[in-house]
Amino acid sequence: MKHWALFLLLAIGCNVWQIEAEFFTSIGQMTDLIYVEKDLVKSLKEYIKAEESKLTEIKSWAEKMDQLTHTSTSDPEGYLGHPVNAYKLMKRLNTDWLKLESLVLQQTSDAFIANLSIQRENFPTDEDESGAAKALLRLQDTYRLDSESISKGKLPGAQHVVSLTVEDCFELGKIAYNDGDYYHTVLWMQQTLRQLGEGESSVVTQAEALDYLSYSVYQMGDMQRAIELTKRLIAVDPTHLRAKSNLHYFKKLLHEEGQSDQRMDEEFYQSQSKKEVDMRPDNYISERDSYEALCRGEGIKMTTRRQSRLFCRYHNNNNHPRLIIAPIKEEDEWDSPHIVRYHEMLSDAEMEKIKEIAKPMLARATVRNSVTGILETANYRISKSAWLADDEYPVVNRVNKRIGDITGLEMETAELLQVANYGVGGQYEPHFDFSRKEEPDAFRELGTGNRLATVLNYGTSVFWYNLFKSGEGDYRTRHAACPVLVGSKWVSNKWIHERGQEFKRPCGLTEVD
Repeated sequence: MKHWALFLLLAIGCNVWQIEAEFFTSIGQMTDLIYVEKDLVKSLKEYIKAEESKLTEIKSWAEKMDQLTHTSTSDPEGYLGHPVNAYKLMKRLNTDWLKLESLVLQQTSDAFIANLSIQRENFPTDEDESGAAKALLRLQDTYRLDSESISKGKLPGAQHVVSLTVEDCFELGKIAYNDGDYYHTVLWMQQTLRQLGEGESSVVTQAEALDYLSYSVYQMGDMQRAIELTKRLIAVDPTHLRAKSNLHYFKKLLHEEGQSDQRMDEEFYQSQSKKEVDMRPDNYISERDSYEALCRGEGIKMTTRRQSRLFCRYHNNNNHPRLIIAPIKEEDEWDSPHIVRYHEMLSDAEMEKIKEIAKPMLARATVRNSVTGILETANYRISKSAWLADDEYPVVNRVNKRIGDITGLEMETAELLQVANYGVGGQYEPHFDFSRKEEPDAFRELGTGNRLATVLNYGTSVFWYNLFKSGEGDYRTRHAACPVLVGSKWVSNKWIHERGQEFKRPCGLTEVD
């Protein structure tokens, strides 16, 4: 048995030697190994170069972020009060940091990746980034801001000026495009081209911007301009197949309309690239022009005669015990419907405490569905809110009592104090606080009747009745919250209901008493 084993071992050894000898005895084959080794060294150097380049890029990013976070954390609310800063924060955390993660993942970096993975749970989503972008577009419309001013951060009252890059402008245009909003697509693709024309370096090309721009102009019905922009696109990128197909299609449509196609010179192209489009999307509510004008301070102006009927006074609500010594400053804000403003309603300490309590509880604000009566989110109300009970927080209890003292109304049937925070572009489009006749079930589950009155606190407080004494809704009380251009707006409101007010505000004899 040992002899067989020895024979087998010798046979294996002989075969191994034969295999190795094929390489050692062939210089030609060995030279191949030299080139393999050279290629490995070349690959190793490329790897080292790539790693050095990567580290340089990461270091540059870290230094930039260090400087940025130093600025942002020195005044968080002031920093985020600039809508461009808020949008870019969303974009950085949703997009840019993930790109950095992909870059770092190419090399072992366990501590950073583990931390980034944990923190990612708190990152904004694609929806958040899109929402911040749409907020910028909303501000652009409401306050009639041109794209260039927004891109350069030139907003009234802004403390932390920051600019949009070509990529930022391009992304805004793409978000609008994906939403079917060709009006804003045109504005921001034009801004993209403008900044590229000014020499700003970018991975975004003229061809990419022109592709979106030409098609969006077509969608808005300007066929002649769509053709000229498509020609410009082909001039920039002659291999663009879709552009050639679109050009043929646009020309065909133009011919069917009986119009001629004439090539225009480069001067025309340059003028077109700077042209802003004045068309608005079709989904604008009928009263939006009035609403936006009010936000710009261009609303209804009260006549001198009406103003003469407005007064300021010390209000103690018929010698209410808690107001005799410290009456509240009351000012007539509007005559019809009658709206009053109360000054120094809340102290700075009370406001800060209420914000502190509400902040961790903030959730997307809801509105009551007029058909089902169920609370749900809506695109026309963009804010976050929290509901605070007076039996849980002493400061809320004090504020509610003060509201009752000043208005003379029963607070037991009122809704909880709602605290709302409006961030970038936050708004609440025109609405009524009361439920109308076609909304009979709006407050049925509360069992406290309709919303009789509203108290709105934001430093000073304003108060108005939503209903006439007859219980009929006062349609003059339609109101809105303008989108926040700069800053962070905090408000709280108290909705006071009908039940319990029968003897405090008796019914009138007519519908409009």
